[in-house]
Amino acid sequence: MYPHPMHKDVSPTPPDAEPATKSAAEPGHTNLLEHAASSYLRSARHQPIWWHAWGEAAFARAQAEDKPILLDIGAVWCHWCHVMDRESYEDPEIAALINEHFVAVKVDRDERPDVDARYQAAVSAISGQGGWPLTAFLTPDGRPYFGGTYFPRDDRYGRPGFGRVLLTMAQVWRDQREEALESAGSVMAAIEHNESFSGRGPNHEQALTLALVDKIAGSALSQFDPRNGGFGSQPKFPHPAVLDLLLEAAMNRGNQQARDAFITTLEKMSRGGVYDQLAGGFHRYSVDERWVVPHFEKMLYDNTELLRNYVHGFQSYARPDFLQTAREIAGWLDATMTDRERGGFYASQDADISLDDDGDYFTWTLAEARAVLDPAELEFASSYWDIGELGDMHHNPAKNVLHVERTLEEKAEEGSGSDKGNNLESLRGLRDSARRKLLTARAARSTPFIDRTLYTGWNAMAVTAYLETARVLRIGSAREFALRTLNRLLAEAWDGDCTLSHVIAYGDVQSQGSVTPVDKVPGTLDDYAFTIHACIDGWLTSGEMKFYHAAVKLADGLIARFYDRTAGAFYDAAAPVDGTTPLGALGARRKPLQDAPTPAGNPTAASALLRLEALSGRAEYREIAEDTLGSFAGIVEHFGLYAGSYGLALERLLLDPVQVVIVGSGAEADRLEATAVARFAINKTIMRIAPERLVPGGLPEALAETLLRVPAPAGAEAWALVCRNRTCLPPITDAEALLEALEPAV
Repeated sequence: MYPHPMHKDVSPTPPDAEPATKSAAEPGHTNLLEHAASSYLRSARHQPIWWHAWGEAAFARAQAEDKPILLDIGAVWCHWCHVMDRESYEDPEIAALINEHFVAVKVDRDERPDVDARYQAAVSAISGQGGWPLTAFLTPDGRPYFGGTYFPRDDRYGRPGFGRVLLTMAQVWRDQREEALESAGSVMAAIEHNESFSGRGPNHEQALTLALVDKIAGSALSQFDPRNGGFGSQPKFPHPAVLDLLLEAAMNRGNQQARDAFITTLEKMSRGGVYDQLAGGFHRYSVDERWVVPHFEKMLYDNTELLRNYVHGFQSYARPDFLQTAREIAGWLDATMTDRERGGFYASQDADISLDDDGDYFTWTLAEARAVLDPAELEFASSYWDIGELGDMHHNPAKNVLHVERTLEEKAEEGSGSDKGNNLESLRGLRDSARRKLLTARAARSTPFIDRTLYTGWNAMAVTAYLETARVLRIGSAREFALRTLNRLLAEAWDGDCTLSHVIAYGDVQSQGSVTPVDKVPGTLDDYAFTIHACIDGWLTSGEMKFYHAAVKLADGLIARFYDRTAGAFYDAAAPVDGTTPLGALGARRKPLQDAPTPAGNPTAASALLRLEALSGRAEYREIAEDTLGSFAGIVEHFGLYAGSYGLALERLLLDPVQVVIVGSGAEADRLEATAVARFAINKTIMRIAPERLVPGGLPEALAETLLRVPAPAGAEAWALVCRNRTCLPPITDAEALLEALEPAV
């Protein structure tokens, strides 16, 4: 089973804070990472180690010199990666050991998720633990014979010092090579076994039922924490896919326990310190079960998927607090994580400014708050956000993580009689003024580094999230920016046919003369699947057929490059080109099933094909989607929290698709669309079409066959069509009638 990274692995240091140590080869020189484009690799370009990027050159050198490979996998947002950098990789003595005995290779896990996934499985097989930094010792051809995560410079934390580990691993390769090779063979076999899910039974089609969805939901609910929300104890990660699955169970089958788990979790997360109470946006996870103290880095993919959760929650329950949280997440993304001019969403924001702080940018002492707020605001803020003399952080007990103990409504209830309403408005005013002042003061602090790399799959996820947000919350600017981003993705990461790259652009570093053009990293299964979804959503929103045609071409590329026509399901990476041998553990083929942390590639691909089949009528898309889901039917219920996207895809397969087509423009069309979006349902698709597009060639093939049979209602400026099983009801011009038509459909 692929390990979910849940150990101490975060709170990053900005990569532009360059270490003072120069290259061991010659003072003033940098190592081979000087020409890397990745922010994480460039952060190590002045280390006194002859780092190589992942590639042929490193493996050729290792085999020519008969040296083992030291593999470091980390990320620009990873705190413990940078601790290990400072303690060990910047230390001349450690560097000398590495340069003498090993060929050193550094990998950015965001840039090369295919490399990371395989060596995570390997190190988990060796040590029982995965995460970042990942430290592995490989044979010259890339097979791991030992590994772990963070190693301290000297013996402590119950872990051996890194210098001792290096000498031992070098000695093992020199004097105990047979044992090393035997261990490497066993680990590679474990990778192959762990990554080759085999859940296809003789009657796997019969296993694809709503009962299987309910088992997955039930497994998640068995871990639900009714007191604090979320699942399990500590640490607590958000699980956006399983939250949407629980919402689907609540809305589609009236599961009250699922409803309670969904609502409670969204409430508790947004009130916790895991949520940035000032600027909006979620940190990566909480170290405690109450969501109070997070690891402070913010990831794009967490925030786009959680944005969808809160939009879906508002869509279904009309909760003002869910609406507010959704608007705040989008506001933070707009202000901090986007290229407003060209389109594109940045990858991550670090937690820390230096290794000596731990979220200091985001946390407050009482004295710091007192210096910013007036007495009334301070009294409110200290109570509302729990700011006291004794805070929450181990490294500085005076530092407080802002979190909400009691909501404004609960505080207002402490008033009496007719004063309660006035009290609520007064409290809201105090909150807003205190937030503005604290945000202004925080903006004067050094801002944690933002990795402006634009990753294809993550940007596609963001496009989908923004287009859903725009539709449900009526935010035109979100729609416009999402389409701008999608256009950039297709222009810069797609060849116009069936080839997609993993990276759209590397951001700031490519403007620097020291950076040379790099070979494009091939797109992964995730990149293709999420981009197909984004293209479908782009068409649904804009009606521009170029997005639909891109979705079809990418779907065909997805099937050609990743689908296993013999055994079923999709590999995460394309097969090697004929005559080439994959480097290292890339030879292990894997079929991702688990959401860890983004939605898994196989159910995401299956869901994309099902959506596309409903528009195109291409039966092969549905057949491949069903075959893919059937491949895991015998084992998926055991994955619980990590099978949310599978459950959603299976719902999409089993439930009849409901298409709601809003034709026209203006206020009446807006009212019809607002009615159509009420209530989340995975099998409901809403599209807005201009009347002039109701012609052959203006619609996807299957949709055209259905819609063009229905005459437009005479004299209507806008109307809605509700279609199910490729059959449409007569045109509807009234919002109340549309609501009645949708009731039995979803």
